[in-house]
Amino acid sequence: MIPAQQQEGPQVPSPIAGRDCLTLAEFEPGEVGLILDEAAKIKALRRSRIPFRPLFGKTLAMVFQKPSNRTRVSFEVGMYQLGGHALSLSPQEIQMGQRETPSDTGRVLARYIDAIMARVFSHEEVEELARAAEVPVINGLSDLHHPCQALADLLTIREELGALEGVKVAYFGDGNNVADSLALGCALTGAQLTIAHPEDHAPDSGVVKLAAKLGAAPTLTEDPLEGVAGARVVYTDVWASMGQEAETEERKEKFAPYQVNEELMSHAVPDAIFLHCLPAHRGEEVTAEVIDGPKSRVFDQAENRLHAQKALLYLLLA
Repeated sequence: MIPAQQQEGPQVPSPIAGRDCLTLAEFEPGEVGLILDEAAKIKALRRSRIPFRPLFGKTLAMVFQKPSNRTRVSFEVGMYQLGGHALSLSPQEIQMGQRETPSDTGRVLARYIDAIMARVFSHEEVEELARAAEVPVINGLSDLHHPCQALADLLTIREELGALEGVKVAYFGDGNNVADSLALGCALTGAQLTIAHPEDHAPDSGVVKLAAKLGAAPTLTEDPLEGVAGARVVYTDVWASMGQEAETEERKEKFAPYQVNEELMSHAVPDAIFLHCLPAHRGEEVTAEVIDGPKSRVFDQAENRLHAQKALLYLLLA
């Protein structure tokens, strides 16, 4: 869709224009491929310093219930680079779900802006927001899904390995929102995901069933060595997510066998890469030798949040 020169609008209609992005399951495999293709083009334009501002005059409202680093910066910078404007609404300012219902928030914001990104505690709240808002709503993170992170993950894997089809991805640790969205993304793109997790920390069963319908369910195991065998991508996340701080010490003991260290990496294929959605706790879910070592692509992965989200914004608002 993007020409190799400055462009102020789409050349052809976007097949996902006007849609929400609450989970990756809302897209067809070809649509996920299109987002990744556009992300690669947008990244190349940025590297070549070629202006690309198709969202001139468009405004994104960013609703935060949870604090943010990568999400806020990547969306705000992304809208700016696309020629638009992003408005950040802090928990103290908007108090969605407290001072005002998500549905009322959605109805009001839709009268002012062109799209909403929401980073929330409960997935039900972002669903309610999307039902009420007459503009695209993007899930910037909820307790159940993190679709924008998965798009950045898929873009990074494709850049590094040249393809996604048939690539074995091994995820270690908590079956959280990152694991859930990665499961859907792998199912839609043909990557083979294995999730190695402690007892009682498997990914959401509904997400596993949905992944099976979309392409293939992830393989689940409680054996780290079984999980890492043949992996070309090794991925982990923090053991205690935001809101689970009270469980930190208990989880450290339970999750210790799932730490990604040089010993575990030695059982993957020799040229395997390491990913982490960040922030990372060195010495817990991953050792410093791995995350700071030559196989780590975590900062490329973090950068790709910007490019993947720019592509998503462009295609939803084109």
